[in-house]
Parts: sequence; structure tokens; C-alpha cells
Amino acid sequence: MTSATAIADAVNSGAVTAMSVLEHCLSGLEREGGRLVAVTRLLADRARREAEAVDAIVAAGGDPGPLAGVPYGVKDLFDVAGLPTTAGSSLYADAPPATADAEAIGKLRAAGAVLVATLNMDEFAYGFATINAHHGTTRNPHDLDRLAGGSSGGSAAVVAAGLLPFSLGSDTNGSVRVPASLTGIYGLKPTHDGLPMGGVLPFAHSFDDVGPFTLSIQDMQCVWSVLAGATSSPRTGALRIARLDGRFRDNADPGQIEAIDAIAPDAPLIELPDIGAARSAAFLITAAEGGALHRAALARDPIAFDPATRDRLIAGALLPPELYAAAQDFKARYRQQVNALIADYDVLLAPATPCVAPLIADPRIRIDGAWSPARADLGIHSQPISFTGLPSLSVPLNRPGKLPIGIQLIGKAGDEATLFRFAAMLEEEGRIGVTSPAGLFQGDSV
Repeated sequence: MTSATAIADAVNSGAVTAMSVLEHCLSGLEREGGRLVAVTRLLADRARREAEAVDAIVAAGGDPGPLAGVPYGVKDLFDVAGLPTTAGSSLYADAPPATADAEAIGKLRAAGAVLVATLNMDEFAYGFATINAHHGTTRNPHDLDRLAGGSSGGSAAVVAAGLLPFSLGSDTNGSVRVPASLTGIYGLKPTHDGLPMGGVLPFAHSFDDVGPFTLSIQDMQCVWSVLAGATSSPRTGALRIARLDGRFRDNADPGQIEAIDAIAPDAPLIELPDIGAARSAAFLITAAEGGALHRAALARDPIAFDPATRDRLIAGALLPPELYAAAQDFKARYRQQVNALIADYDVLLAPATPCVAPLIADPRIRIDGAWSPARADLGIHSQPISFTGLPSLSVPLNRPGKLPIGIQLIGKAGDEATLFRFAAMLEEEGRIGVTSPAGLFQGDSV
């Protein structure tokens, strides 16, 4: 697997051309994308035009940008000019095409990146599994019989397989962090409203954020800086770390707890208040906003929806407005309470998912000792963090030979730079890092 920054350096120096990188990438996606069920549309013609433009700038002695010639894909809810924005649903397969690219795609193009594909997702981003009735279930490159997670599963799978050096997803209640954990890569939910959402079909605006997937923390910092349009300085000096207790340790893989305690053995254990209530309120707000967004389409053609999505959206559309308002009031109070509780800490450590990737044939997980549907509950640890609006970075634990799993590094609002600094330290120490899927895709990296 080759990093985004390494590709950009090689293209900028003239060591390789953007076109040669792209053709290798297209070959891999055409050959292996079917096994992963990750790609919904391959944008070869557009990608070749963008790669040609990058090579022309380099040939003229110019600088195409920090992501020069780097191929990437986006979750199938980003507007791509000339294509309908389907959000993983057959309902909008014949919708009028987008008239412009999503704002995030525009920023990446200006930085030299080359858009190659749109990627599979749970319909309308409603799920943690990327089980899609129209496109199929995305498979985990570490074990094709297992889920990749969701709802940005296609975006995670192609990066974990080494077929793309980075991709974009969206994270409402864990839709970047869950698949990042299950496929063993880096995935960021930024500070809420910290990255441009223009031209991204919403799910629940109270929590929706654009989030990148990468193979290294250096790549993550680069992509985030391009999207944010700025760089920021991390906190200096010794970082103050805390470990999240209570529900975050009740439902966790033993390897996660062991890794968290080894990273910060002397860090205090703190418990966020009312986790159950926070997750319930997040479910309610998500359902209500999603239901309201799709109310007209549900009334017009309910059969066109995936049944699993349709029933949840209908339930959300029927929620009383006063219940939604009460949940929003609780969210505002809760965020103030959590900010006060964590004021003395720079980074909080928590599991990203409660377990490794479940089997596709039996998509259930153990929560509080009972079996629960993975599609609904893989976000048990990510959803409460979304409720706070704080940035959270899922990082892959370094455990070669085992199925991947990640932990969350959670920071203060607007302080992604400190999360990147801490992750770089853990990466250098060998505690976290990406490992190749065993025997599947190593020869196909860009």
C-alpha cells in the first residue's frame, strides 16, 4: 500500500505521472472491486481528464497541490457533477444529475487529487453495516465473509484493500469510525460542522460530518488540512490523557481495553454521564431528521425504499415534534456538561467498536451479554461521542495476524491537531498502524 503523500511527492517531482498512477489504480479497482462490493460507479473518463490536468501543471513547472495525482473515491452521497446523487438508493437512480461537485470534492480537486469512484453505503446512510439492497453487501478485505461496517463501508474497504490511498465518507453516529475500526485503517469524524458539507446529501444535520479514511496519520493530517482550508497547531507539552469508563468498558474487545490501558496506564478513568440517555436522544434526533427529509418520498413511493431503512424512516417521521425538541434541549445541556467534565484533558481514549467485524451470514454482536443486530448497534461507542460534537479519530491497533479493531482518540472541539500529534506518537511507538489484508490484495496497491 502506498500513501497519499508518497504518491503526491512522486508526481510533483516528476518521478511518476498522475496518469500512470491512475491507470494502475483503475486496473486494481476493475479487477478486485467486484469481490469487495465496494464500488458503485467507476469514473474513468473524468479521472483521466483530471490526471491529464495534473500532469500538464507539472510539465509546465507548476505545483498541482499537496495531493497531486492522488486517486480517491467518495461515498455515494457526495454530489458529482453530471451524475445523480443516489445515496445508495435505487429511488434516485434516475434523478436529475448534480450540476456541480460537492464542496469537499472541489477542494480536493484544487489540491491535485483525482476522483476515481463513488462507493457503496447503507441506503441513505442509515446503518452501521453497508448492507445495501440495491448494490449488495460490502465485504471486509481482511476476511471476505465479514462485514466492512458502515454506513461508509465501501469507502473504508477500498482503502483497507490498498486499492485507493484515501477516500471520503460521512459520519453521523459512527459511519466513518465503525468501518475504520473493522477494516483496520484511520477514520476521522471532525468537530461537528468543521469540514464543508455543501453538496453532501444529509441524513441528520445535527450530527452529519464529512470524514476521511487514510492509511497513515500523515495522510489524514494532509487530507484534513486540504478540506479544512487551514492548518492548526497542536497543544505543546505533555498531553493530559483520560480513559473513558462505564459503558465504554462494559462492551469492548479485551484487546482494546488492554491496548488503552497500555497506552495510558496512569490516566484517570472518567465516566461520561447518562450514556444511555445520550444514545437514546441521538437515535431519536437521527430518526426524526431522517424521517422529515424523506417524508415526501415515503408518501409517494414507499416500496422503492430498502425495507429495513423504510420502517425506521417512517417511525422517525411520525415522532411528535415536542419529543424531538426535548431531545435537542437535552443535547445542548449534555454538551455543556461533558465539556466541563473533560476540561482538564486533551485526549480521551475509548473503544471504536465493541468487537471485530461480524460475519455477513450472521450479522449480530454481543451487547450486555445478549445478541443484537450489528446494523443498529455497532455504533454503541461512537454514537455518544457524536452527541457531544467533539472530534474523534479511529486509529487501528497494531495486531498482525488478528482481525483489525480500532480505538477512538477524542479531543476538544476544533483541536484535531492534538489528536494527530498523539496518533503520530502512537504510530511511531508501534502501538497503532495499518496491516495488509492477509493474502488478498497486497499486490494491487497504488
